Amino acid sequence: MNRRFWSMITGLLGLVTLILSAFPASAQTPEVKEKPPMYSYVADWQVPRADWPDVDKAVAPVNDVLQKAFDDGTIVGYGKDVNLIHQLDTETHDVWWSAMSFAGLIKALDRIHAASNPNSAVLNDSKHWDEVYVSRYYNWKPGPYKDAYTHVASYELKADAPDDAFDNLCQHLIVPVLEKLVADGTVEEYEIDTMAIHTSAPGMFVIVTLTPAPEGIDAVQAAVRDAVKAHPLGTQAFDSVTDYSAHRDELDKSDGVYK
Repeated sequence: MNRRFWSMITGLLGLVTLILSAFPASAQTPEVKEKPPMYSYVADWQVPRADWPDVDKAVAPVNDVLQKAFDDGTIVGYGKDVNLIHQLDTETHDVWWSAMSFAGLIKALDRIHAASNPNSAVLNDSKHWDEVYVSRYYNWKPGPYKDAYTHVASYELKADAPDDAFDNLCQHLIVPVLEKLVADGTVEEYEIDTMAIHTSAPGMFVIVTLTPAPEGIDAVQAAVRDAVKAHPLGTQAFDSVTDYSAHRDELDKSDGVYK
């Protein structure tokens, strides 16, 4: 066996020991496990500022299709976002939908292509790109939401991170905090995504939290700070396998619905 193999094994054992020692036994229950995969399609547009007032009208045909797909069970959720933190060459608006199978995701896409107005100048004249994610760690409260806030935090695993690093981080560090926030009503929905279609480099993962009011953003940050203070070894475990220089954030104003 080569040296890199032993290095990876040693790193994995060290990471598991570090994570598990960061939390008392009571904090490790209930056990967090992977859920069935949930796939999400995100259609992004960089719309010129002058056209922002017309975006809702432009995406109305898409929303109509997604509502029908939601009603018949093809998808489990859909919505739209407006980016609140503007940067050069990034999206200003998006439409997304989620399904419990890749087939459901694509069936909804096919319906959109068949039904959307091809003459929507607002969308056709804007820069556009798509992303497809998969999540095995997620939870939500059923029902619609309007004028909520979505925080998206992207991270990248280090090239030499152990194979199980992502699952260990989710199960022992991230999900327990987010589940408490869902239970107390601070968070309406969360998901931890990786790329299902790799339009970005493998190793990237995204933590998404949806809060019904802006105060929820502060509450999530406070919960993270409290977790860091209570379990500093958990932070060391996170930092040991992620490249913080690749970290980016996004904040959106959001409308949507979940089953």
